Amino acid sequence: MAARRATRQISVGGVKIGGRNNPVVVQSMTKSDTRDVARTVAEIKGAEAEGCEIIRSAVPDMAAADALVEIKRQISIPLIADIHFHHELALASIKNGVDGLRLNPGNIRDADKVREVVRAAQRARISIRIGVNFGSLPPVGKIGASGGRRVVDGVNELPTIAEAMLSGRPDAYTVVDHMVATALWEISILEALDFDDIKISLKAFDVPTTVESYRRLATLVPYPFHLGITESGTVRTGSIRSAVGLGVLLYEGIGDTIRVSLAGDCREEVKTGFEILKSLNLRNKGTTLVACPSCGRADIDVLRLTAKVDELLKGRATPIKVAVMGCEVNGPGEAKDADVGIAGGNGRAVIFRKGAKARVVPEAEMLEALMSEVEKAEEALKARA
Repeated sequence: MAARRATRQISVGGVKIGGRNNPVVVQSMTKSDTRDVARTVAEIKGAEAEGCEIIRSAVPDMAAADALVEIKRQISIPLIADIHFHHELALASIKNGVDGLRLNPGNIRDADKVREVVRAAQRARISIRIGVNFGSLPPVGKIGASGGRRVVDGVNELPTIAEAMLSGRPDAYTVVDHMVATALWEISILEALDFDDIKISLKAFDVPTTVESYRRLATLVPYPFHLGITESGTVRTGSIRSAVGLGVLLYEGIGDTIRVSLAGDCREEVKTGFEILKSLNLRNKGTTLVACPSCGRADIDVLRLTAKVDELLKGRATPIKVAVMGCEVNGPGEAKDADVGIAGGNGRAVIFRKGAKARVVPEAEMLEALMSEVEKAEEALKARA
């Protein structure tokens, strides 16, 4: 895996993002009507219980901006205001105590209005995310200019990099070029005001477009990146698409904070985010379950056992690895590699602790014996902490 890209470090409500040694931060966005304070706060606290470190809420009007005061008072994690179209909403959100802003350079294209927001953010000492999305890019040739509708002004006609190469136009202006140029336009405004508490995102539904946009901009600016695949889909399909896109970038050392955008509960976004980071050994939060997929060699009901173990491990914060394996091919090796592992066969199972055989139990006692060893492993880890 590539070394982590070194960036400027910024802070969002005390959460450090970027730099060299800070962990990749997991965040989410509320799905509720921000004006409904009770529901929004409940949603945020649910996400926080799953480990969410930063939360973002939509601010579509002044009533939503005003609600931020009470929302902020009732939560513990940093709150970011998601702003589109109207810079006045950003100014009100700053006044109402948010920890950061997300501005969209595709629909706030008046440089003077952006400057007004930046000056207010400077006074409040909060960060700004420049959030470029394929779905709301400015018209081609009109970055930073008011007017024009995206669909009829050329964005949908821009080729991808692959299409440009296949058509024999390697120097063509592509979707990636337009996304990067849009980000650079707003970055230049902030830099001209000596504002560098910046993070940047360049999101699309298309994974190759997203990956190449981040890769391109990574060579041009020193700021931390917020990664995401926008409108990625349902909990199932969106998790897969996000894992592929974010996984590629994170493996290349690109990315400082992530949001998995799912058409589902924001708690699922947080859980999926941590699983993506755990798969690359970038975060070690909670239990990691290694599970045999089962096949015709399995002598025990691995799928049933795994489902029960998975349910019992939910909500545990201790970072241990548990392996549930079903036959002699990979079972003993994977089970020995885990903090706690079980390898079953012929009506019995061997339970391992840190590579050493702990005990052999009959199939009927496997679940109880395994969870007993998990609890011992958790106690031992806590004692060393």
